[in-house]
Amino acid sequence: MNLRGSRHTVAAGLVLALLATFVAVRFVVSAPAFRSLVLQRPDEVTSPTGTTLSAAAQEIQKEAVDAYVYGYPMVTIEMTRRVMTNVEKPESTRAPMGQLVRMRSFPTAAFKDVTAPTTDTLSTTAFFDVGREPLVLSLPDARGRYYLMPMLDAWTNVFEVPGKRTTGTGKQVYAITGPEWNGALPAGVKAYRSPTNIVWLLGRIYCSGTPEDYVAVHKMQDEISLVPLSAYGKPYTAPLGTVDPQIDMRTPVRDQVNALSAAAYFNLLAQLMKDNPPAAADAPMVATLAHLGIVPGQAFDSSKLGADGTNALEDVPRLGLARITGWTMASIQAGVTNIVNGWAFTTRTGVYGTDYLQRAFITYFGLGANRPEDAIYPTSLVDARGQPYIGTNTYVIHFNKDQFPPVHGFWSLTMYDEQFFFVANPLDRYTLSERNMFHKNADGSVDLYLQHDNPGSLKEDNWLPAPEERFILMLRLYWPKETPPSILDGTWKPPTVEKVTPPVLTAP
Repeated sequence: MNLRGSRHTVAAGLVLALLATFVAVRFVVSAPAFRSLVLQRPDEVTSPTGTTLSAAAQEIQKEAVDAYVYGYPMVTIEMTRRVMTNVEKPESTRAPMGQLVRMRSFPTAAFKDVTAPTTDTLSTTAFFDVGREPLVLSLPDARGRYYLMPMLDAWTNVFEVPGKRTTGTGKQVYAITGPEWNGALPAGVKAYRSPTNIVWLLGRIYCSGTPEDYVAVHKMQDEISLVPLSAYGKPYTAPLGTVDPQIDMRTPVRDQVNALSAAAYFNLLAQLMKDNPPAAADAPMVATLAHLGIVPGQAFDSSKLGADGTNALEDVPRLGLARITGWTMASIQAGVTNIVNGWAFTTRTGVYGTDYLQRAFITYFGLGANRPEDAIYPTSLVDARGQPYIGTNTYVIHFNKDQFPPVHGFWSLTMYDEQFFFVANPLDRYTLSERNMFHKNADGSVDLYLQHDNPGSLKEDNWLPAPEERFILMLRLYWPKETPPSILDGTWKPPTVEKVTPPVLTAP
């Protein structure tokens, strides 16, 4: 999910990353501007004026590009946190630090605040700091309902995921502690140690969207609490947040990050690393950062690198972004991004180890991604013939008997326009899913119809309305099955989307 304007990417999946993949695959030759960005060679080290750098300055620049890629997730998380918590009290998709955002209803086609919205889950989210003391997350009995509460550290790694898949749906209480906290917890409270002080909770609760189910999910949301450990078990009223007028609430966060100078970027990274320490496996990279003068808790002073070194840094943001976006094509070649029957998806999300480039790539295009065990988001922009989807055409997705996406959680197919917004239609239908009562063929198979015009009453139950113009499809597979058939091991593949000729007759 990508937050527009003052908001940034929240992942319900890797929508924009997959969009970039398709753009690269289909238009890399015909779009010079995009090709220039994607195919930039990071080893072409020059100054902003185009003059060749000295050997020493080249080495500084190459190390700095590595450092830029390494730090991109944490700098992005921090800029996102500032914007999403810069309010006095919870409102819309924002809340002060340590307080919950509770999304109460599914969006409609009129909703333009976020891209790639969903009609499958209602979100409960929060940013919080466990540096001073742990925060206690209390989850009520979900009575078998599917939900997940992934917790991301400041480097975007998902370090814990309580929920139906992992901990069941009974009542549970967790104290999220900082990396160095040691202390006693009340009985019945389980410790989750965060690798960093900053934590991002991105909870999702399945909802059918009926009035009755809204009531049930709202009750569950209201029973979820997040309080400081010192207030646990006591009456607690969250304080008003402090609004900082200096924070840019209009420019998209990614644009703010990408606009930072190398000096400002590395200074922020150094400050953030003090309270959000690198992993032990990052020791070689930490040594590289120190060589550049990027030391946790210390101000970054580029002048210590000398005039040539300072000059070399000027081009680092451009080269760093080129390396990150350049992974679009390379990830396909490396098998990290899968292209199957016109659908693009990856299973390398949520936990990255020392794969700093993949981590930065996912941050750039789909911040907040789940672990693949929790969700996979195949996305498609082209039909079986490699042509972009056009709503005035008719397309069919055929599922053989008992061959719907294999999941323990739920699956859905969502229609978006080319800007990743819902499409207004007479049925107010934006998604087809296991909730629908589909008309089946004689052999038990199911055909789903994707087109602008109503295919007629006999097929309307299987119709996903499209705009007249281009559109985008996204499958959501929450808690995909681990054993065959499974998308995780490639034994289940999303079916092709076939253009139908002649078109299905429309309703009179």
